[in-house]
Amino acid sequence: MSELAEPIAEAPTRIVRDAHYYEVKQEIEEFLYDEANLLDDRHFKAWIDTLADDLEYFMPMEYNVKFGEHSRRELTTRDKQMSWFNEGKWTLNKRVEQILTGVHWAEEPLSRVSRLVSNVQLTAIRNSADGAVEVDVSSRFLTYQNRCEYEQYFFVGDRKDRMRKTADGWKLARREIRIHQNVLLAKNLSIFF
Repeated sequence: MSELAEPIAEAPTRIVRDAHYYEVKQEIEEFLYDEANLLDDRHFKAWIDTLADDLEYFMPMEYNVKFGEHSRRELTTRDKQMSWFNEGKWTLNKRVEQILTGVHWAEEPLSRVSRLVSNVQLTAIRNSADGAVEVDVSSRFLTYQNRCEYEQYFFVGDRKDRMRKTADGWKLARREIRIHQNVLLAKNLSIFF
């Protein structure tokens, strides 16, 4: 094996899948399905309310790299390289406000979007420093976007989320979106993932 090659990653250790796991998983799945419906139905302001104030929303760019270099070089890194998104709640809210003006060039007329979410799995359940329950979640998505008459795009990928239980219910605290294209085929990224 060459010095640069790295072994193929082992499957991650699964957390215990007991009754508590499945209770929390059901709540998280319902959150993700409700989130998809809010976005598909264009209830953007209601969606913003489901986000934690300290949200990190990140979508790295993906490169084609030599075998054995995937873990080091396939994805751009937060704050060090370019990314499709590296935002917080404030900037996402500004994007929503811009779309809702009706003069957003990439969303006038508004896109028709349908999101499918699947393969939801909890990867960690823990208490944060302030005692709140936080859950790390992995999921897959397929998003269809139709614009104007003939433009249609498919986005396929996975997400790594951190959900936080608050007095107001679950909030999305962190999302890393990995879109499985190294060249973006859509004209823009005007939708939310």
